[in-house]
Amino acid sequence: MDLQKNKVYRCQITDYTADGTGFAKIEGRAVFVPRTAVGDQCDVRIVKVTKNVAFGRVEKIIVPSAQRTAPACPVADKCGGCCYQHITYGEELRAKEKKVRDALTRIGGQDGAKLLGITGAPTTAHYRNKAQYPVGRDKEGSIVTGFYRPRSHDIVPVEKCLIQSETADKIAAVVREWMTEFSVMPYDYEKKRGTIRHIYVRVGEKSGESQLTLISATKKMPKLDVLVERLRAAAPSLTGILLNHNQRDDNVILGNRTDVLWGEPMLEDRLCGHTFLLSPEAFYQVNHAQAERLYACAVDYAGLTGEETVLDLYCGAGTITLALAEHAKTAIGVEIVPEAIENAKRNALRNGMENTEFFCADAGQAAQRLAKRGIDVLVVDPPRKGLDATARDAILKMQPPKVVYVSCDPATLARDVAELCGAGYTLEKAQAFDLFPRTFHVETVCLLSKIP
Repeated sequence: MDLQKNKVYRCQITDYTADGTGFAKIEGRAVFVPRTAVGDQCDVRIVKVTKNVAFGRVEKIIVPSAQRTAPACPVADKCGGCCYQHITYGEELRAKEKKVRDALTRIGGQDGAKLLGITGAPTTAHYRNKAQYPVGRDKEGSIVTGFYRPRSHDIVPVEKCLIQSETADKIAAVVREWMTEFSVMPYDYEKKRGTIRHIYVRVGEKSGESQLTLISATKKMPKLDVLVERLRAAAPSLTGILLNHNQRDDNVILGNRTDVLWGEPMLEDRLCGHTFLLSPEAFYQVNHAQAERLYACAVDYAGLTGEETVLDLYCGAGTITLALAEHAKTAIGVEIVPEAIENAKRNALRNGMENTEFFCADAGQAAQRLAKRGIDVLVVDPPRKGLDATARDAILKMQPPKVVYVSCDPATLARDVAELCGAGYTLEKAQAFDLFPRTFHVETVCLLSKIP
């Protein structure tokens, strides 16, 4: 008999999905239940039934899992930012390691033993150096900042986020108060009117600097001088206050033009012993301590002796490129974002890394330009969608002896590993890293070698 919508069933949670949702089998049907822990025995109300699966919500926990814990965040059951506030950190790491191992075996067709383990974070609180708060109104019309509910554009008001930096929360509060006092309207995506879309704060873990980028749909707004004065008083760490203009109709946060309202256009920080200047557009890992461990693993897997030519695709602001350059003859960075390449060139010069080269190009262009150079080690750190067909073709055209793949999505990593292994490579080993505690995201480093 099929499950009935709105009926309550008793079940036990046995696993987690890729996005951290609890999984149970009820009368032979797969049921997904958010905010549950493996081992929970609970009554679940079915809220949706599809052809193959069903979705439920917890009505009552009969016997709680030994891994369940009280969430420290007061909006953990509403906000879409975190999914693991209700379980122990040890259980979270177990779930993430299993997620990577399952992807490599089921999608990648690899031996699960090739994953050597997961490196947990030294802290799960206030670790993020980058905050992007959407701005809106609550039911009473008050201006709020926070994070979206899961699968919606409804903002859950959050004044103190447990994973964002306290500096970012403080800066967001000043902007909210200024908007309220001077009637600066949040942008309404449905009506396509209003002004402030997002508050984007970046902080330098080592430098102690912070930077605010205000994303606006309009070019003018009142009392910007008052905002700047109040921000500088409330957050002395600020070194730059920027205004980004974005009149797009989609969900892309940053527009194409950024003006400096006060201070410097770049944020400075140190990572892996190098100093970096970062524009708002430049990619930079959000967890500083774990990024250093991640990049150290990537360099170790590259196995450099000082004689190699290394190519870093998706190089961003050059963070991995410079780490590789310390141990290579030549390190080449390729990135399609012009602002990031300019950052990378400036950062190499600033750190005296003369054995680096940077090109603004996509993977296909890079292959044509660099195929004759002879690449000894190729490093890729693609976005969540993984390598596109052009990038995979570029790798196979260059035929580097080693490929070090840094991934933020186990599923697309496993897909690409399967493609590369089917074209003459073998997976040597992999290591997972938790850069995003309390969320379902996880990073992985893989070493692939060309079969002779």
